[in-house]
Amino acid sequence: MIRTGGRVASFAVAAGVSRGVYEGLRRLRDPRWERGNHAGRSVPLYAGPAAALGAAAGVGGGPAAFAVLVAGACGAYGDVRGDGRRGFRAHLGALRKGEVTAGAVRLFGIGAASLVAGVLLKERPLDKVLAATVIAGTAHLVDLADVRPGRAGLVVLGLGAPGLLRGARAAAPMGAVAAVLGDDLAEETMLGGTGAYALGAAVGAAIVAGNGRLGLAAHAAGLVVVAVRYHPCG
Repeated sequence: MIRTGGRVASFAVAAGVSRGVYEGLRRLRDPRWERGNHAGRSVPLYAGPAAALGAAAGVGGGPAAFAVLVAGACGAYGDVRGDGRRGFRAHLGALRKGEVTAGAVRLFGIGAASLVAGVLLKERPLDKVLAATVIAGTAHLVDLADVRPGRAGLVVLGLGAPGLLRGARAAAPMGAVAAVLGDDLAEETMLGGTGAYALGAAVGAAIVAGNGRLGLAAHAAGLVVVAVRYHPCG
């Protein structure tokens, strides 16, 4: 009963904060936070920061919240300052020329935050590295899915659902995204990099909390394959 109550509380806090922040932000009309969607229509990105803050509140602080907030901040930088370049090669090539792209900020910023979280969440060196890989990889995976209305949110729900059997951490990103998913599906808002990276980091932290070395290794291997195949860094 206590464990179930923890899940419900985490979900409710995340959903409440996410919806409250979203309702406040949607009153703004800042062109920097608007992007063309898949149909070419301009849509505000306010669901992103709302979901990021909701997920951070729902996980209740600590290393997971740190990873979520940094991932969201890196995503926000990309949402506002991104130039459309995608792929590891494009961003690393720009770095060699002395240019720091928004994609590079995401890649290294989220990677560093994930490593810090992994170090704090696990005890053994190998587990720390695997944890960091899972958190960063899941953040990039959710961003990769953010190409159609609601798709990233549905991926978060799908990835998070199994984690509810192992603890309350997965409830936070699920609650945060559930609060704005209807508006996302209706094409009234988008998660953008801010929401996708933050929610992915939250799901990744939940996976880390609920798995031992074998589970972490399996998740990390799959995420590395996806990263190499699809270059999910815009």
